[in-house]
Amino acid sequence: MAKMADSITVPMARASILWMIGEYSDRVPKIAPDVLRKMAKNFISEEDIVKLQILNLAAKLCITNSKQTKLLCQYVFNLAKYDQNYDIRDRARFLRQLILPTDKAGAFAKYVKKIFLHTKPAPVLESKYKDRDQFQLGTLSHVINQKATGYQELPEWPEQAPDTSVRNVEVPIPWTDSSTKNSKNKKKKPVKKKSFYSDEDSSPEEASGEYAESTSEATDSSEESSSEEESEEDSDEDGKKKKAKASEDEDEEEDDEESSSEESSSSEEEDSEEDSEEEEVKSKPKDKPAKNKVQKSSKPVQNMDMLLDLDDLGPTLANPAVVPSSGFLVPTLAQDISNLSLDNKQAPSTVANAVFIPSKTHELLNRITGGGLSIVYKFTRTMSVFSNRMVSIEIIFTNSSDKQISGIRIGEKKIQSSMAIQDFSEIAALAVNATTSAILGVDFGDTTQPANFELCTQDRKFNVSIKCPVGELLQALTMSENEFDTQQGKLTGMNENTGSVDLPAEHKDGKTLCSRVYEAANMLQVPSVQENQYKFAAKTISAGTLVLFSMTVTDSKAALRVNCEKMVIGSMLLKEIKQSLSRP
Repeated sequence: MAKMADSITVPMARASILWMIGEYSDRVPKIAPDVLRKMAKNFISEEDIVKLQILNLAAKLCITNSKQTKLLCQYVFNLAKYDQNYDIRDRARFLRQLILPTDKAGAFAKYVKKIFLHTKPAPVLESKYKDRDQFQLGTLSHVINQKATGYQELPEWPEQAPDTSVRNVEVPIPWTDSSTKNSKNKKKKPVKKKSFYSDEDSSPEEASGEYAESTSEATDSSEESSSEEESEEDSDEDGKKKKAKASEDEDEEEDDEESSSEESSSSEEEDSEEDSEEEEVKSKPKDKPAKNKVQKSSKPVQNMDMLLDLDDLGPTLANPAVVPSSGFLVPTLAQDISNLSLDNKQAPSTVANAVFIPSKTHELLNRITGGGLSIVYKFTRTMSVFSNRMVSIEIIFTNSSDKQISGIRIGEKKIQSSMAIQDFSEIAALAVNATTSAILGVDFGDTTQPANFELCTQDRKFNVSIKCPVGELLQALTMSENEFDTQQGKLTGMNENTGSVDLPAEHKDGKTLCSRVYEAANMLQVPSVQENQYKFAAKTISAGTLVLFSMTVTDSKAALRVNCEKMVIGSMLLKEIKQSLSRP
């Protein structure tokens, strides 16, 4: 356990280990002082429960082995004397008077060994429900230790065994669909192939074609059966051929009867339909144009009937919808156009290019520190080629030394878990007095924490840091004024930061004010119909959080308002814009 004390981080576990070492310190006389030494090093950073056990350990070791641990005990007591927790301070004062008494020692100092190192009884585990056996376990009466209303005691153990059938459990029958069960038992009937054309449009020639196909199939089947029988018995060839011919004659007679009956039925249907059409034409007035008929047939709907006819879309533009033969409603072009409306709709906000590209550079590595290699960087305010969550940074390298610098690359990265850095390609060689640039992508995670990393050459390593202003963490957005007002109304209260700034006399026109805002932050102005009011919209690059800024100018003052869910970004952005506007 003493070895595990360095790796265990749970405060209760560490405190338990220290108590056991102090209680049985006589069994580990060489290990206990070393554990106290390690704990004294980290006393300030430990939890309160661990600090109390360190004080107990120091007190017990000072009693049993004062030669090695007396100075350590004094050191721990001095640290605890100024601790923030009053329990630790009181414990330290109490133990100091007992363990390290002064000239005016108290009466208890002589009994300190009996107080701290007295043999302690072993803990006894006893249930609090030990006297409640008369009640059934888990009932309310068992909990409150008295008989509750409606309590039923357990019956006594029966003298004769009950019938075993009471323990039989009925097994539930799994549910099965009767329709699927019946469909499985039934044999699939052969489905007769339907022709592409309907029965009404069929002609005698098509009927004859069907007859020819049926006769050919019959002959093929008869030939296959005859060939099989020939292989078995060669002597009966002539008799089987005669039987096959007789069967063919019978099939032909049956097909002729079927075709004749079909033709007669189709002719009767056509005559009846013609008569009904004539009656409808007579009953309709002449001044009204005839409407398209809706044919009703008792036959089932075929797949071809469900296909939409594109010709129907032309003459039905004036009607909202038409009903085809299959009974489906077909939407028309006029109905689709009527559904399109731009009223009360807001155009979605989209990412826009930056209006202002800052030319200001920031020093990353001084040429004196870098041994002739100087590095500066600037923010490009363009979409990163590595990821849309990263800030694009241009790094400019200049070799001011008298020799070539090779192998320029990024080494170890010392960043937070929410941040990420995309390395630039290694620069193989940089000649004397030469300058080159590279693009670096950094995901700051919408924080202003710096990105720390190592910049390495072939010979040396440099620790550098890039800090991103709040305005460079944003990406410009196009937005309508209605949407701006709607989103600004949602971001109020703690999500709103307000302030005011005195404007210089020469910077009161709208063009100058907008340019100062563009210099401070990558935002885009929202078109506004209100005079002397300027609105800007953007979003954070990493998380896409909406950032809104509005400015109302009156005389020589401007009222500023920033709305953002991230309060830190909102307050810091307001501060940077105020500095940019107040600058002469």
